[in-house]
Amino acid sequence: MTKLLTLLLIITGFTSAFSQSPIEQEVIPPYNIKAVSFHQRDSVATPFFRLGDGFELQFDDLFGNEADYYYTITQYSYDWKPTNLAKVEYLQGMDNQRIMTYENSFNTLQLYSHYVQTFPNRFNQITKSGNYIVKVFNDEKEIVFSRKFIIYEDIVSVPAIVRKSRNIQTVQEKQNLDFTINLGETIYQNPKQNIKISIFQNAKWDTAKHNIAPQYTIGNELIYRYNEETQFWGGNEFWNYENSTIRATSNSVLKYTAGDIYNTHLYVNHERKNKIYTYFPDINGRFLIYNRGAENSSIQADYTWVYFTLDAATTFTNNNIYVGGMFNNYAKIDEYKMEYNKESGFYEKAILIKQGFVNFEYTLTDKNGKVDSENAIDGNFSQTENQYNIIVYYRGNNDRYDRVIGNGSTTSKVIKN
Repeated sequence: MTKLLTLLLIITGFTSAFSQSPIEQEVIPPYNIKAVSFHQRDSVATPFFRLGDGFELQFDDLFGNEADYYYTITQYSYDWKPTNLAKVEYLQGMDNQRIMTYENSFNTLQLYSHYVQTFPNRFNQITKSGNYIVKVFNDEKEIVFSRKFIIYEDIVSVPAIVRKSRNIQTVQEKQNLDFTINLGETIYQNPKQNIKISIFQNAKWDTAKHNIAPQYTIGNELIYRYNEETQFWGGNEFWNYENSTIRATSNSVLKYTAGDIYNTHLYVNHERKNKIYTYFPDINGRFLIYNRGAENSSIQADYTWVYFTLDAATTFTNNNIYVGGMFNNYAKIDEYKMEYNKESGFYEKAILIKQGFVNFEYTLTDKNGKVDSENAIDGNFSQTENQYNIIVYYRGNNDRYDRVIGNGSTTSKVIKN
């Protein structure tokens, strides 16, 4: 009896410790690691992939010494805590593999080694849907960086539309998602409780919405018709620049100057918060690595210092402004934080970025790094074109992991009233 009681106490303690596990966060890469991105069909991709489909993780090491890097793949729960599954239950093959595909840059002023890791590959393959993190280590087994991604199955459909806010106070500033989860003929245990969702705007992790229950059900459909819970601030179209050729400027590049490497000086960006919305096509935060005239831009696109200048109507003392986009995974670190120049009256920052076409935004945060979308530098407009992804999770009463059973997507190109 005493042994049984001891065993129960151990199990209870383990379960309690496991349930209190911290939420896993991404590890931001060091200064020498650049252009970390997922790719699919030869272009930068959002981190949502269908189970079995191929995709790549790519990055550059500015040390350019062909260093050895290794990767692991780990599954997580809906709320990014460690999964209950053993690795062999979701990963076929061997983990902790060396990244074998890499090349040194060619004909560039900035030397770098370019790495590519394909998934699935001959060493391992993900066999279950869910939340995942790929972690990259150096040869000292120290973690260098990590990236979240989601593997989904096409089991349920998620038709969605974007409407204007139903709140008269924010009707011109917010976008509201109305959507339905069609469960089909499959029987789900207690779907109102066991099915969960995450909603992403332009594939941003830090502004995603979670833990929203369906408002009501009709037959085999879960209906989401909320006024507040599924709303996002509309934001504004992304800024962009192109420096695919150093020989000629563009409508976003003021000039180029030479040094140890080239410098790309952008025109001053003026705060758009109190201006009329103007449609300007963008690629919702993504970027394209491209050197015009090069045969292989992956290793022939050069790095340049890109000089950003923001003319903001307000001088912020309790907030920070960051330059962000998928080119830096919207990282909120000093490397991307703008500095106020008292002489010019502008916010300024020089960032080392690979050649190409880049979408970016100016992100306002509080001192703790929390994004202040309501007071966005470039305003909020219901007309802004945004990409939305609705990720659907299911965990039955006796299941040991959160399965991703659908990925609904829509844009706000057409907005209903």
